[in-house]
Amino acid sequence: MQGAKPPESWQNRLKGAVRNVTWLVALGAPLLLGACAADKVQEPVVANRFALTAEQTEVGAVGVYVTRKDDTLLDVARQFDLGFTQLMTANPGVDPWQPGVGRRIALPSQYILPDGPRRGIVINLAQNRLYYFPPGGGTVETYPIGVGVQGRTTPLGTTRVVAKRTHPRWVVPASIRREKPDLPAVVPPGPDNPLGNYAFELGWPSYLIHGTNKPDGIGRNVSHGCIQLYPEDVERLFGEVAIGTPVRVVNEGAQTAWIDGDLYIAVYPTKEQEDQIDVDEKMTPILYPHLKQRLSAAAGDRAADIDWEIVERADRDRSGVPVRITFKGQRPDVALR
Repeated sequence: MQGAKPPESWQNRLKGAVRNVTWLVALGAPLLLGACAADKVQEPVVANRFALTAEQTEVGAVGVYVTRKDDTLLDVARQFDLGFTQLMTANPGVDPWQPGVGRRIALPSQYILPDGPRRGIVINLAQNRLYYFPPGGGTVETYPIGVGVQGRTTPLGTTRVVAKRTHPRWVVPASIRREKPDLPAVVPPGPDNPLGNYAFELGWPSYLIHGTNKPDGIGRNVSHGCIQLYPEDVERLFGEVAIGTPVRVVNEGAQTAWIDGDLYIAVYPTKEQEDQIDVDEKMTPILYPHLKQRLSAAAGDRAADIDWEIVERADRDRSGVPVRITFKGQRPDVALR
């Protein structure tokens, strides 16, 4: 899917999408596209900033978008600040280039927050998502990211922002020039610069958080280890994130959270599965290692309330959408994909 045409007029398309969007507040339920018939049409919310309490473990809500004539899933992903793979896994079987007029597309805009301190920038590579916790607490911002290809993964651990650059030059690393000897030693600012218009230098040499001149790569494995954001997202962050801000990188492929007294799980594709989606538009199901033991431990004295059929489907589908897995007594009659 490399070289796909980016949605050049996405801002105007978003303005015209008001009548085509419904929001399904489905906290943790399986993705129920058939349950949306009675939903009210509301203003589309491209939600990337959320109020946050100390006890809160997730933000956002699942939504539904009704496609128009010229839509592709790349268009929809950028309109609603989602990653491409994120949208594909939530909509299996949908043709990403010709979804068809009037197709209901699930917008998987509900997120379990990464474990650990809520300070500065936190990046979950498995989730293809960046979180920014501004000073003072009370809010979180979240954005889709493009991450490293196989063998070029961003380091895990902690670092910090050491510098900020507008219209950065790209000094091409020697390793990349060996792969692509036609590249110059330095790429100046401009439309051919893969860093885009804004870049954050990190305490890890050769690794950046930056924009991109190819926004169709957001939500996919496309970089040599740097973190890429949509141009509009990195511009917003650039005005908010100060030099010295801590940066923590994790790789949580299966997240759990207690929401309103029940345990939820969100499972994400592996890098191999993401690459399969990029090429074949589908992925080979695999099992997340030791998931049953992990969930039983997380549930504690509620382990007997876990519905293992739902767990199995969540593991197979890897939609990334938080799914409720504990039920007291009889499980509600819900339609599972």
